[in-house]
Amino acid sequence: MFAGRRFGKTDGAVYRIYRSMARRPGLYWWVGLTWRSASMKRAWRLTHQIARRILAAQGLPEREHVNRSNYEIRLPGMGEIWFRTGDNPASLAGEGIMGAVVDEFSLMSEAVWTEYLEATLLDHGGWAAFVGVPKGNNWASNLWRAAGTREGWLQLHATSYDNPFIPAERIDAIKANAPERFFNQEYLAQIVDDAGMVFRRVADAATATEQKPEAGHQYVVGVDWGKSNDFTVLKVLDAASKTEVYSDRFNQIDYAVQRGRLMAVCERYKPSAIIAESNSMGEPIIEQLQRDGLPVMGFNTTNATKAAAIEALALAFERGDITILNDPTTVAELQAYEMDRTPSGMVKYGAPEGMHDDTVMALALAWQGVEDSGPLLLWSSE
Repeated sequence: MFAGRRFGKTDGAVYRIYRSMARRPGLYWWVGLTWRSASMKRAWRLTHQIARRILAAQGLPEREHVNRSNYEIRLPGMGEIWFRTGDNPASLAGEGIMGAVVDEFSLMSEAVWTEYLEATLLDHGGWAAFVGVPKGNNWASNLWRAAGTREGWLQLHATSYDNPFIPAERIDAIKANAPERFFNQEYLAQIVDDAGMVFRRVADAATATEQKPEAGHQYVVGVDWGKSNDFTVLKVLDAASKTEVYSDRFNQIDYAVQRGRLMAVCERYKPSAIIAESNSMGEPIIEQLQRDGLPVMGFNTTNATKAAAIEALALAFERGDITILNDPTTVAELQAYEMDRTPSGMVKYGAPEGMHDDTVMALALAWQGVEDSGPLLLWSSE
C-alpha cells in the first residue's frame, strides 16, 4: 500500500496484525526501518496499548508478557508480536511466521523481502503487508505495480485527503507552501520519477546577468561560509524584482580576506539585510561584521531550519518567482541537489557525494531575506 502522510497507514497495519492473531494465532512480525524511526515508535506504542488492554481483560500481568527490551509481546491464546528492523536484513532470517508488516518499505533494501522475509512466510502460508510513501522508481514501486496483476496480491493506494479525520483545508494549506513534486509524493502518494531532485525549472530561471546597483532598490545578501575545501559564497538579490544581481565564490583564503570581500560587496550594493550562516566559524565573523555596522543576521543551520530554507527556495523556482544569474556552477549545484530521508524518517537535503552545495545555501539564505516580512535593519557606512 502506498499512502500519503497522516493517512493512518501505521494504525491500520497494527489493527491488521491483531485481527489476524484473533483468527490464526501464531508469530507475527512488525518490520520497521530502524528503531529510531518515528513510524516504528508509533507502531510499538499502539501495539503495546492494545496488548495492555487485552492482558488487563484477562487478568494477566503485563510484565510477564511484554518484553520492552526486545520489543516483543506475548498474548496467551493469540500468539506473539515481535518488532524487528530492516536496516540489517540478515537479522530477519528465522523461523516461519504467520504474517508481517513491512513499514516504510520503499526506504529499505530489496533484500529484506526477496532474501529473507519471503522465505519466512512459506512454512505457514503467511501474509505480508507493505506500507509506506513511494520514493521514486525503485524495487518498492515495482512491487506495488506488480501487485495490481499478481494473483493473491492486493494493490492499495490512498492520499492524505482520504483520511476523514483531517480537514482537507489543512492539507490544502500544506500544498500552497510545498514544492509540487514534494507534495505529490508525500501527500498524494504518487511515484515521482525525479523523487530525489529538489529544484525544478532551474534552467528557466537562470537568465539574469550581473547588474550594477540602482538607486532606490533594496538588496539582500546571503552568505555561506566555507570551511577547509568548501567555498565561501556571497549571493546578492534584488528584493523587489527577486533577481540575483551578483555572486562571488572563493575558497582557501583566511577569514580576514573573506570579511573584506563581503565589506566590498556591501559598500557597492548597500544591502538592507545580510543573512549569514552562524554555525561554527560563522558566529565570530558575524559578531565582527555587526561591530562594523553591517546589518548581519545569523542563520543557525540545523536539519529543520535547512529544510525550511531549501523548501522555500524550491517553491520559488517552481512558481517562477526567482531569477538567477546564468552561472554554470550555481545551475549545476542546484540541479544536482538531493533530498533523502534519514533512518529516523527526517527529510535531509544536500549535495551528492563529491559535489558542493555552497551556492545553493547562499542563495537559500538570500531568499530568506527577500521573503522576510519583518523590519529589516538599515545599512550604515559609519
